[in-house]
Amino acid sequence: MPVQIGADVHNFSDPTGLLSDCHRRIELFLGSLEGVAKTVDRPLNNDIASALTSALRYFREAAPKHTADEEESLFPRLRHIQDPQVQSALDQIEQLEKDHRRANPLHQEVERLGSRYLSMGSLSPQESESFRQAVAELSSMYRQHISVEDHLVFPVAARLLSPADRISIAEEMASRRKVKLVTDISDARNIK
Repeated sequence: MPVQIGADVHNFSDPTGLLSDCHRRIELFLGSLEGVAKTVDRPLNNDIASALTSALRYFREAAPKHTADEEESLFPRLRHIQDPQVQSALDQIEQLEKDHRRANPLHQEVERLGSRYLSMGSLSPQESESFRQAVAELSSMYRQHISVEDHLVFPVAARLLSPADRISIAEEMASRRKVKLVTDISDARNIK
């Protein structure tokens, strides 16, 4: 079953809430990868194959959209807000963007080794260790990254983004997912 943005507590009228919902899914699928990492040195079974397949698909297909939501939609708008509260969030954004770049090769390694595990049914001891290490680095990085965004960046954005910016972010997020916004969100553009 696919995990869709907007299926949790928030909808497109609250883009920072949706981004936080994405973090819950990231944590869920990281947990799946951590579970696989504990058993990756054993022959593959159906439960592990299912968990791994779902996690790899999520990080391959959905996670890049989340990164684009932040780097292309949210962060640039925050950089244009002239408010002292935004400065502490802005101080963190450069590191958050570095985290995204740091995650890419780790995700590629997990994808490569996870796909090999799925196709071959086992990994060599060295491959198993590389998989565990990449998953551990991703988990550690994401814990800090998510904490900064959920407790600092998103609350500041929710308070200070204009209604027009929130609507634009929501439209861009929906467009990335090829979904149509509900009419009341689009009509809210007329609200000053």
